[in-house]
Amino acid sequence: MPLFKKRPDGKPGEWYYCLKHGTVEEGPECRAADRLGPYGTREEASHAMETARERNEEWRQDPRWNDDVDGAGGGTAKGE
Repeated sequence: MPLFKKRPDGKPGEWYYCLKHGTVEEGPECRAADRLGPYGTREEASHAMETARERNEEWRQDPRWNDDVDGAGGGTAKGE
């Protein structure tokens, strides 16, 4: 049995959105793999999923990352 329990990474004053629980949390509560963040405010963290959807759509439309010739999505890697 370990002497000390490892705490999740993070600091009080940093806000995260927990994917596992669907909640906003401050500092180290849930493990890092289950969180989005850190965000500067509780409000920013509460919009984490919306922000992620917007960024994903921007990246899908970015020609530097889109190697799909017909624009239909789901393309293959270059050179295949």
